[in-house]
Parts: sequence; structure tokens; C-alpha cells
Amino acid sequence: MRRSDREITDVNDIQSIIDKCDVIRIAINNDTYPYIIPVNFGYEFNSGKLTLFFHSSIAGCKHNIIERNNHAAFEMDCSHILMPPINGEVCTASMAYESVIGQGTILTVNDSEKERVLGKILDHYNIRGGKFNSVQLQNTKLYKIKVKSFTAKRRENKR
Repeated sequence: MRRSDREITDVNDIQSIIDKCDVIRIAINNDTYPYIIPVNFGYEFNSGKLTLFFHSSIAGCKHNIIERNNHAAFEMDCSHILMPPINGEVCTASMAYESVIGQGTILTVNDSEKERVLGKILDHYNIRGGKFNSVQLQNTKLYKIKVKSFTAKRRENKR
């Protein structure tokens, strides 16, 4: 990381950033051009290992690309505050933010884990309780990203 002064390494701070993010952008390899998908997500940390979860229909472009190559990069960001120019010098305008980026492999969630993983996604958005419709479960594909590496960053508004 070039700006080590902005790096966040404490797992609790990283989890706090993830909790604030409402969308994750996943980049997958679609041959000539990357394919970037913004999705709702859930996650879990187990012994310092991060796993991300997202859902999809059971068919389509995203599914086909993942079937061909399950390597992915991801990015999420939040806490945006525009920092206006200093003394009218437009090149000094900036943005405060928090972000997490990383790489991993996408795996399909098996049927026995579907309800638990959907629960993780709903938990992320503070949606609790209720039953899952069996037809909707059958028509939903769930994925997990086994994260290989990630970094987190924060630029504070100190103006």
C-alpha cells in the first residue's frame, strides 16, 4: 500500500468499515474486459479470515463468467465527505472515505448452507426473522468469496 499512513490493520476497525458499507463491487474476468457487479452482501470473520456472501439468479452473465473463472477482486467504500478546495486552489479538493479492497475465489454455496448465508446477508442490512420461501430459495444462487487478501484504508477529513 502506497499510503501506509492511511492503512487500517485492526480487525475491529475493518469490521466497522464493512458494517457501514451497503454495496460491494465485484470484478470478475470476462475475457477482454473485466465485468464489475455491484451487489448486496453479507460477511463473516472467522479466526481473522474474511468470507463475503452475495446472491444472484440461477442463470445469467454473472453466473456464466464465474463458471469460467472464479477469481475475483472486490471493493467497498463508505463515509464519503467532500473536502473542498483550500484557499480556492481547485487541485486541493479531495474526498474523505473508508474502503476495503481485496481478492479471492468465488465458490457456490451448497443447498444446506443457503438459509444460513441468506441470513448473513439479511443481518448485514438489519433484517431479522421470518421464513424463507422454498421456491425463492430454489431460484436463488448464493456465492461466497473466500478472501485470500485484503487491505483497508481511511482518509479522514482533517480540514
